[in-house]
Amino acid sequence: MRRIVPLLLLLVFLNGSLALGQSAPLKSWVRINQMGYLPTSTKIAVLASKEPLKGNNFTVHDVITGKEVFKGKQSKDFGPYAAFTNTYRLDFSKFRKTGNFFIKAGGAISPKFRVSPDVYDNTADYVLHYMRQQRCGFNPFFRDSCHTKDGFVVFHPDPKVDSTFIDARGGWHDASDYLQYVTTSANAVFQMLFAYQQNPKAFGDNYFDNGLPGSNGVPDILDEAKWGLDWLLKMYPKPDLMFNQIADDRDHTGYRLPIYDRVNYGKGAGNGRPVYVVSDKPQGAFQYKNRSTGVASTAGKFSSAFSMGAQLLADYYPEYAQLLQTKARQAYEFGLARPGVSQTAPGRAPYFYEEDNWVDDMELAAVQLYHQTGATEFLEKAAEFGRQEPQTPWLGKDTARHYQWYPFINLGHFYLGASKDEAIRQEFISNLSNGLEAVFRRSRKNAFNMGVPFIWCSNNLVAGLVTQAVLYRQLTGDRRYVEMEAALRDWLFGMNPWGTSMVVGLPQSGEFPNSPHSSLSLLMGYKLAGGLVDGPVYNSIFKNLKGLKLDAEDEFAAYQSNLAVYHDDHGDYSTNEPTMDGTASLSFLLSSLQMEGKEKGKVRKIKKK
Repeated sequence: MRRIVPLLLLLVFLNGSLALGQSAPLKSWVRINQMGYLPTSTKIAVLASKEPLKGNNFTVHDVITGKEVFKGKQSKDFGPYAAFTNTYRLDFSKFRKTGNFFIKAGGAISPKFRVSPDVYDNTADYVLHYMRQQRCGFNPFFRDSCHTKDGFVVFHPDPKVDSTFIDARGGWHDASDYLQYVTTSANAVFQMLFAYQQNPKAFGDNYFDNGLPGSNGVPDILDEAKWGLDWLLKMYPKPDLMFNQIADDRDHTGYRLPIYDRVNYGKGAGNGRPVYVVSDKPQGAFQYKNRSTGVASTAGKFSSAFSMGAQLLADYYPEYAQLLQTKARQAYEFGLARPGVSQTAPGRAPYFYEEDNWVDDMELAAVQLYHQTGATEFLEKAAEFGRQEPQTPWLGKDTARHYQWYPFINLGHFYLGASKDEAIRQEFISNLSNGLEAVFRRSRKNAFNMGVPFIWCSNNLVAGLVTQAVLYRQLTGDRRYVEMEAALRDWLFGMNPWGTSMVVGLPQSGEFPNSPHSSLSLLMGYKLAGGLVDGPVYNSIFKNLKGLKLDAEDEFAAYQSNLAVYHDDHGDYSTNEPTMDGTASLSFLLSSLQMEGKEKGKVRKIKKK
């Protein structure tokens, strides 16, 4: 006969972490991955306390019976981290039974969690909800269209063309504002296509290409990527004419739904937005300017997205794939002729995406052209670009400017690490390892194994780094970084100082962002299902941001620190705003975890290319 869950345990799960018999304010917590754990995966929780703890054992218990099913020893005390004075790692990787469980340690009880091969099933498809919600032009969430008069050309070298209309409808809104950038959109396209290329069996077909429910014979993630590609084609209409963004920070005029956007960019309220020509010179509509030096950062992203689209969409849209192949080569040549970075353009505020690297974009573009054509000149050129930046510069750093080193992972290194050319293969596997090692050395200093800097959009860095760790493990079988990989994965779903998932709606029964910085959420109460929020920032960054004010009492006040803050609050655009490119970058991780569950933890063998 099964025992009924005791009332106290029910309170535990409602509370998230309640010490047995304790009426005073909590002083210790167990942080876990709320999504759960694959049976064969690395399983670690963190015990975080505001006072020294006695004893060094922890136990895992069955939710239904309360029975102890595993006993382990706490790690050494890692000491202070964030708001806590004492922190410990709880390793229960040897526990492989399936079911629902909780952990008792240091007088605290964890939220319940699941151990099962299917804990990540359908999660990669789930984040596509947010991508569809971000669509510009026809938006399936509203079943209505927005920004239908986009847009008019600005910064064209020919004055006769400047201010003329170009059809730039489509794509995705970048975040909770309605600006659109090629740099983030092209990366999002590539991330989704890459996830499908690596894990095609992880994705379903439950939506039409317009984003409405239904089946059209094409995996939904390819539908979503094609939506982005359609827009990228509009943003690159001629071999020597490329656009970089739509709108600027005049957009930031308050909360409103996209279908009612009436911002005036000089043509009358709602009568179109500026479409910026890509530039190799500093650019800005008002007093602030970016520091652009070339176009290769944008051109390379165009090219790699087009190449990957050509490869994966050929079976569904052969003529379209041919067009993408042509555009990929043209964009690559355009980037070769004008090396350097093309940053996004500021408006009335000094904020913009301060991308400072471009050889990674051209490396990825070249290696994709190699896969498309088989011409070894592209493989050699990709390696040449890759040697100019052996590791993405933010790796191992304490800080960086906003999107200074973007994308946050160099997937070109992965493709070269999978090369049939043994010398290139070993060189770029070493580059991948060295990048991981730089963060690994930092991560070992704290119980959360967190070595990522808390700059704006830190969660995007976490998603990029965990992707690199998974790919390195799959390429080599080397397990040196598996604990850091697990820590990065788990951080996104609750094993962090705040005890919250960073993805809206995942897991459904867990703690996740309920008040994201978004007009849709604040004005209408819409749930931004699947959106990855920016994540914690250094307190020093938070204190110096303009126009930021919390709308409600801070539910995480006990966990804030001089190190970093995170707020589940509509007013915090620095930590609680979902981003389109960050969300897309989860596609590979989540699809890989789903496939690992189905393959019972086997290490995938990456084919040499």
